Amino acid sequence: MLTVLGFAMIATFLVLIMMKKMSPIAALVLIPALFCVAVGQGAQLGDYVIEGVGKLAPTAAMLMFAIVYFGVMIDVGLFDPIVRGILRFCKADPVRVVVGTAVLAAIVSLDGDGSTTFMITVSAMYPLYKRLGMSLVVMTGVAATANGVMNTLPWGGPTARAATALKLDAADIFVPMIPALGVGLLFVFVLAYVLGRRERKRIGYLTLDEVLVPETETVLVAAGGGAGTDAPKKAVGGSAESAGAGAGAGDGAGDGFQGLDPNRATLRPKLYWFNAGLTIALLTAMILELLPIPVLFLLGAALALTVNYPNMTEQKARIAAHAENVLNVAGMVFAAAVFTGVLTGTGMVKHMADWLVGAIPAGMGPHMAVVTGVLSLPLTYFMSNDGFYFGVLPVLAEAGAAHGVSPLEIARASLVGQALHMSSPLVPAVYVLVGMAKVEFGDHTRFTVKWAALTSLVVLAAGILFGII
Repeated sequence: MLTVLGFAMIATFLVLIMMKKMSPIAALVLIPALFCVAVGQGAQLGDYVIEGVGKLAPTAAMLMFAIVYFGVMIDVGLFDPIVRGILRFCKADPVRVVVGTAVLAAIVSLDGDGSTTFMITVSAMYPLYKRLGMSLVVMTGVAATANGVMNTLPWGGPTARAATALKLDAADIFVPMIPALGVGLLFVFVLAYVLGRRERKRIGYLTLDEVLVPETETVLVAAGGGAGTDAPKKAVGGSAESAGAGAGAGDGAGDGFQGLDPNRATLRPKLYWFNAGLTIALLTAMILELLPIPVLFLLGAALALTVNYPNMTEQKARIAAHAENVLNVAGMVFAAAVFTGVLTGTGMVKHMADWLVGAIPAGMGPHMAVVTGVLSLPLTYFMSNDGFYFGVLPVLAEAGAAHGVSPLEIARASLVGQALHMSSPLVPAVYVLVGMAKVEFGDHTRFTVKWAALTSLVVLAAGILFGII
């Protein structure tokens, strides 16, 4: 019964948000509350929610202060050179823009934190997507999928969890998987190229007038989402009007969108190297786990505000400027705590996992590594990484061991689903992505899931082909 209700709860949630019948926050709260009552555990709802909130509170704190920190770094101009470099490469070609998005997301993902990746990627690429009238869900989908492949880095989380759960060395799991993960990342770049070609076909091959080139190479100023912008543009194979008409799903900014102004008052060019050093030190401390990540971002945000804006009025203005993003993301995380709290507290997750493991035919025993790879797609999408790696993976490894399958193969196969996992409604970082990109979560899910799942299957196929899995 709990198995059926668990799947029904997840299906109801996904259908309602993809059909835009409910907002993600409302769906994350009301649907699990309703199902909690349906399973006869309504009296324990409060306990489940408080437990879920307690587990996700550090994540919410980390996201809140990370948004403030990287928001300040964007304000002071730390990432302007990255924007300039990306724009020089991308120019106004949709293919280059989408490929550039994938490359940037993959590079920034080296820090192991999805929220950081999405904040930097969206900040750099959003103005360009808006200026060219490109689909914003292409940006969020490519960024999330690239980050999902890179999320398998030993300091990213899943590999460390698999190593801990099965008492293995993280390097023994990750290093042999590098060729398969490399194929997965290459597939993401190819996917980005294909999606870029589709965008180019839809809006035309765009070029900006020469008079606009100096501004474009710095940052995009007064970039309009529609054809009504006063910045002229030409289209080869498509008109300027058609280029402006193709705003992506969830595009709510409208005409007159302001990109990063190279003359904005918040810039602190004299403090550039201080801010660069502070960011490098912060990311290094995060990778080395010198302090908990929420504490690092709390300290970093406080220091960045104090040094860059010693005036109290300016500090308040910077905090207020990023308050909307902070509130949206923190609210979404705490709403997700209700969903995960009920899913775990009622026992639905355990029953669902047991049912899936029990449904494996006996004849598949010698192929448990492949089975684990396939199961990692739905299980890491519908469960947290903690739930999968500490709750389900040991069971799969035990079943594999009975048929002579090495725990290392099981552990490697368990990483396959991470490309899809990064678009799960249970991953807080994805709300940073869609929130900053002004994309509806349902639109992002509907567009991204198929491509992310295909990427995961490519990684699995490469792992089998190379004899890794």
